[in-house]
Amino acid sequence: MTDVTTFSAETERAIQAVREEVAALHGELVRYGLVVWTGGNVSGRVPGAELFVIKPSGVSYDDLAPENMILCDLDGVVVPGSAGSDRSPSSDTAAHAYVYRNMPEVGGVVHTHSDYATAWAARGEEIPCVITAMADEFGGPIPIGPFAIIGDDSIGRGIVQTLSGHRSRAVLMQNHGPFTIGKDARDAVKAAVMVEDVARTVHIARQGGELIPIPQAAIDSLFNRYQNVYGQAPQGAIA
Repeated sequence: MTDVTTFSAETERAIQAVREEVAALHGELVRYGLVVWTGGNVSGRVPGAELFVIKPSGVSYDDLAPENMILCDLDGVVVPGSAGSDRSPSSDTAAHAYVYRNMPEVGGVVHTHSDYATAWAARGEEIPCVITAMADEFGGPIPIGPFAIIGDDSIGRGIVQTLSGHRSRAVLMQNHGPFTIGKDARDAVKAAVMVEDVARTVHIARQGGELIPIPQAAIDSLFNRYQNVYGQAPQGAIA
């Protein structure tokens, strides 16, 4: 590409910060065993701009760096002249772009083919909320999304359709695998780690016998506590 797109200094700083974060977060997918070879991807929305950053297609995780992350607009079109624009973006770019266009609260999207979560997706079966960690993190079951083929925004439409109005930050796309969303890229990676953890635990539990559901009132209470009370108060906040 020969066109050069310029942004304000503030936007350039935001783009660089997201490039660095997204490049580093792919290492977390490897660390937690959520991906094999080059499958899976992380993207992050650029704050204050109609842009997001995503990994290049088919590039080894060892070779990922901020300068080869791909900058796209919210239609999934690579920004001309930007660093990495000579490479093809992830094959899931259209899905990520659709999510960003239609869920403005989402700042990060992750896709993996992690073993246990993908096994539930292969059965087209949601993961029931039977452990408190699920209630804390997802506020209920992990839903199944529709079957969709890679190549256009069909997967993105399925993600948005399934997660709109749902407390879960993860969806198991049927016969495919998990996609997660978050307030930023790191938050979406956390959801990807946690969905694989609960998928494994609930699978193992079911091998031993009937699962015991958690009452909805308890799920609501656990979710509220974890989302609004758990952890450290913001710096400078009154205890």
